[in-house]
Parts: sequence; C-alpha cells; structure tokens
Amino acid sequence: MTLTQTLASPIADLNQRAVALCSAGQFGEALTMVTPWLDDATLPNDARADSLNIAGACCFALRNMTDAESHWRHCLRVKPDYADVYGSLGSLFQSLGRLSAAKAMYRQLVALRPDHAAAHHHLGNVLYGLGYKDEAEASYRQAVTLRSDYAEAHYNHGILLCDLRRPHEAEAAFRRALPVLQNHPEVHNNLGNVLVALGRIEEADAAYRQALTLRPQYPEALNNLGGVLRAVQRLTEAELAFRLALTVRPDYAEAHLNLGAVLVDLARLPEAEAAYREAIACRPDYAEAHYNLGIALFGQERFDDAEQAYREAIRCQPGIAHAHNNLGCVLRVLDRFPEALDAFQHALDVCPEMAEAHSNLGSAFAQLRRLPEAESAYRRALALRADYGDARFGLAGLLLGMGRFEEGWALYECRYEQPAFVHRRTRAMLGCPQWLGGPLVGKSLLVWQEDGLGDMLQFSRYFALLKAQGVAHIAFACAPALHRLMARVDGVDAVLDHTSAQARASDYDCWTSLLSAPLYLHTTIDTIPRAVQLTLEPALVEQWRPALNALPPGRKIGLVWKGNAKHHNDANRSMASLATLAPLWSVPGLGFVSLQKGQGEDDAHNPPAAQPLLDLGTKVTDFADSAAIIAQLDLVICVDTSIAHLAASLGKPCWVMLPERDVDWRWMHERDDSPWYPHTLRLFRRAPGEDWAASVERVRQACVERFGAAMLRSPAYGIAPTETDRSAP
Repeated sequence: MTLTQTLASPIADLNQRAVALCSAGQFGEALTMVTPWLDDATLPNDARADSLNIAGACCFALRNMTDAESHWRHCLRVKPDYADVYGSLGSLFQSLGRLSAAKAMYRQLVALRPDHAAAHHHLGNVLYGLGYKDEAEASYRQAVTLRSDYAEAHYNHGILLCDLRRPHEAEAAFRRALPVLQNHPEVHNNLGNVLVALGRIEEADAAYRQALTLRPQYPEALNNLGGVLRAVQRLTEAELAFRLALTVRPDYAEAHLNLGAVLVDLARLPEAEAAYREAIACRPDYAEAHYNLGIALFGQERFDDAEQAYREAIRCQPGIAHAHNNLGCVLRVLDRFPEALDAFQHALDVCPEMAEAHSNLGSAFAQLRRLPEAESAYRRALALRADYGDARFGLAGLLLGMGRFEEGWALYECRYEQPAFVHRRTRAMLGCPQWLGGPLVGKSLLVWQEDGLGDMLQFSRYFALLKAQGVAHIAFACAPALHRLMARVDGVDAVLDHTSAQARASDYDCWTSLLSAPLYLHTTIDTIPRAVQLTLEPALVEQWRPALNALPPGRKIGLVWKGNAKHHNDANRSMASLATLAPLWSVPGLGFVSLQKGQGEDDAHNPPAAQPLLDLGTKVTDFADSAAIIAQLDLVICVDTSIAHLAASLGKPCWVMLPERDVDWRWMHERDDSPWYPHTLRLFRRAPGEDWAASVERVRQACVERFGAAMLRSPAYGIAPTETDRSAP
C-alpha cells in the first residue's frame, strides 16, 4: 500500500509533464515519457489509464492510428468508465470512416455523460454519416437543448433539416449559428440554399453575396449565386457567376451543368452543348448532364445525337422519368412511334403521375391513328393537371378531328393560355375586352387575325353570321395579302392592318378571333356554315386572262407543292420539289399553272424540260390575284396550304394531298371529303409507310378518270400507234 502511494505521485507528475509536452506540440517526447509505464500492472489503474490515454493521443497526433486505437482500447480495459477515451476513439474511427465503430463509442460516451452537449453533437454527426437522419436529428436537438449557444450543433442541425426538407426549421438553425459563426462563409452559403427553397430569392442573393464577401473565391457560393440570378432572369450575371466558379474550380461539374442551362436560356445552344460535355468530362456518369445535353442537341435538331444523350442519362440513372419522356419525344420526331410509346410508358413506370408523359402518349397514339387510346391518354394527363395546356390543346384537336365539336371548340380556347402561342399576347396587346359569347347587338367588333392565312379563308364564313348577331360594325385586322379579297366579303365593314387596328383597339366594344366564332355560335358537325362566297373584281380576272390563254388548249390545272416553311408541320406537309409531281405531266390534254409562293418559287422558275409549267405564283401580289387566276382554272391540286381554302371557297374543284403524319384536325379522319367544303374538295391521304409518289400516282389516275378516256393515248401510258408492215411477203 505504501509502495503504491509512493509510486502514484511520481506517475501523476510524469503524466502532467507529458500533457504539457502535448500542449506544446511535442508529441514524440510525450510518448517517450509515458511509454515505459504503459504495461506496468503494478501502477494504480487511474494513473496507468491516464498514461495510456496520453499515449493514444500522441499516436493519434502523429497519425499512427493503429497504435492510437491499441492504447485507447487498452486504457478502457484498465478503466472502463474513462469517458474521454470513448470520445477520442469515436473521433479516431470517424476520421478513418469507420462510422459504425464511432457510433458505438459515442453512444458509450452519451451513456456516461448524458448532459454532455458535445457528445450528443458528435453522435449526431456519425448518425448523419450513416444515413440515420431521424436519430441524428434527435441527437442534434439534444445537443442544442443542453447548450443553446452551441453554434456548431445548430449549423449541423440545419444541414440535416435541409436534407429532411424542413426548410423553415433549417433557417432557424442556421440563424442561431450565425452569431458565433458569422465569419464562416459556409453558414451564409447554406442559409442561402434554405432561402432559395423557401422562395425568398432576394434574401438568398444577399446570403450568397455575404459568403463571397468573406471568401471571394468560393466556388459553391458563386455557383449558387448564379442559380439565383438565373431564377430572376438576370442571365448575363448568372453566366458570369458560373464562369467565375469554374475559374476557381475548373473540374466543378455542377457549375458546368448550370452554365449550360443558362446558355440554353440565352439560346446559345452550341455553347450550352460544350458546357454539358465539360460536365460529363468531369463526371462521366453525371446523368443530369447527359439529360441536359439531350435538350441542347434536340434544340439544334440533332435528333440522333439527342437520342444517344438521353439513353446515356437513363443508363446512368434509370429513374429519371423526364429522360424517358424526352427520349420518347425524340423518337416521335424521328417517326419511330412504337419506340416512342415504349419510352413514354417507361417514364410512367417511374412516375405514374407524370402528366407530360400521358400527354405525349396521347400525341403518339394520335399519330398512329389509335384515336380512343389517344383520347384516354390526354384525359389522364388532364386528370392529373387540369390546366395542362399541351394536353388540352392536343385533346381539342383530336376531338375536332373526330367531329366532336361541342367539347372540342371549348378546349380549343386554351390556346389563349399557352405561353408559347401568339394568342396569349393578343389579349395583352388589345385595349378592348375579348368577346366571350355575349350579346353583340349594336356593338363594334374587331376581328383579329392571329392564325394562318388558310384559317382566315376557311373561317371567313363566320363574318356574315357575326353580322347577323346584330353587330353594328365589323373591322377585320389581317395580313396585307388578304386585304383586297376580304374587303369584298359579306359582313366585313373595314379591313385594317394589325398596327392600325392595335392603335385603335380601344375604340371597339370587343374583339374576337374567327376561330372562336364556332364555339360561341355553337357550330356542330351538322351545322357547319357554308363556305364564304368570295366575289372577284371582273377587271382583275381580265388582267390575268391573257397569261392563262397562252396555255395550249385543254384543261388548266393549278399546282402548289409547298406550304409556309415556318409552319410547325411543314417538313411533313410539303413536297421536296416540283419533280415529285412529274407523273402528272404524262396525262395529255392538261396545262399546268404554278400558284406557288415563297419556298418552291425557284422550282417554278426553272421547271425540268419535261415539265412545262406556266409560272404565275411568283407574279401575284396577294390573294385577290390568286383568286382571279384560280377562277379561270378547271382544278387545283395542292398540298395542305391556304390555296386549298381559297380554291374551295371559290367553288373550284380542289384536290388536297395530305401528309402521312400530323394531319391537321380540320381534315378529320379517314374520309376523302370535307364537311367544310362538301362539294368542291377531295382529299388524298398518304397511308402509313407511303411516300408522296403513291399520292401523286393516285392523283394522276384521278386526272385520267376525270378528264376523259381520250387522254389514255399519251406516249407514256397509252397504246402505241400502228405501223405499216414493210417486210417482204
């Protein structure tokens, strides 16, 4: 006993001197001092445990983790309730990534010191690292309950609350950390992230800027600031922020991704593509970068490359529903509709409530002429999102094409809610109310053209019906090409250009579009008004007669083979060139007149030698000229363009060749006539898989049938003439 008391004092003194050496950073000397006593079982347990603890601390400081662990475990065998050593072992295991072992140590520490805030804080960190977020949150909360000014615990608690999507509580935690950690840019940066989640963009901007004031070259804060600037459409500043982040950290994949996104917003798609490819170079399996690359490539109409990008995104992360959906959109553009259906269905397998995928399914089914399935898909999209404009517009077109006008017209009005449609801007620019079907007696009405020229010709039949509602004055604001023709239409009191009409819009009681008239006048498939009766100036007809008389005797056929290049479906509805119509020249007795305007005029100027053609389309100035020419023709053959409506409205036979894909709703489904022009118009539809040549051949045969059997004696298709036999008998 005396020996023990005699030895205890020198060992305690030695341990104190070793602690002093550790405080001075002289860990090697301290370790040398305590090493001789580590295995001396004759020493009192407390003194020996202290020596072992000091030895563990020295080895830890010297990065000798194996010995540190050994000394501390030995210490706990000597003194199982040595609380500080549990904390030290927890820290060691945490630094080595052995989080389960660290958790065990910190739990022991908490059991020994339940009121020790730091123990709860460290346990919370380990639990968070292991993914036990609810348990971690409880540990952090206990830490700050025990010590309300524990800034580090508040900060880490805030990070966890962000992960748990509890932004209000996260904000409170970060703000409690700020008084102590106000010079730590990370706190301001993470507070900014929470404020973004709460939609408080201006405050988030200030938080990120404070972080950058403390650390100007802080790439995360620069990247996050860029995101805020993009959200408020300060795109040039956002681009600069992302580029600064990349200057600090060139391999920052997220900043490359975000730079690409803002470049897409700026319509600089090739640069956006380059940014996304940089993100992928930094992180090859970065699914979001592959996905966004697909968007940039799709915008450049590089559909094959876009397909590959979306497939890479899906390979990296199969659960990105939007990647499956966008892949389907690419496949639909490439006319690979069965594959597109599969892609949209995969999107719905991942996210059954994805309205976009249901709507896109509807569009694909409609293209495949699977109309009931298309309707069901559109309706599912609208059940999920009642205000989904694309689905409403798609369903509207589908129903109108099926002759279900009552619901179709009502849905078609959704074009005024579509941000990408010109119709939405009409409401903002006109200074009078939109007519929504109320009484019109005695009122002045501005009819505003916001749709195509063909639409105006087709629906001009409604002017007389509007006038019959008691309207005192109807002014029609339309493109100059329509002015002379529309000035003679029954029901039109004045024809204006858009600029003049907009300036005077407030003088009118209300405005409407011709395409809204069927809704408010209750047009059904059985009550379609007859086509407008266009009247022509006799002098204008006579003006064009000499040119037409220059054609050889026979039937005069007008031709149009291309529509407006800006039309969304022009790639499908227009023919590649005049040469596609070559078989028609084999029918004798026909003279052909080009009514072609815009694209295709060069073909009309220089037809192949075997295709004689009178080019008048390039000489006309407006639809009045075109009408004067068509009035003197026997037939018009055209693709789906405005000339079809002009010819049919003039009562002239018109044959329209429709595309295989995306046929406009007005031509309805499966039929070869049109209820809009029941006696004048004939439709030639391309069957699935057919090219234009098949349609042209059917038109050629129809020409032969219509214009007489005598025409069969053409060199190409007729009977060879008899020859005298001059051989010797």
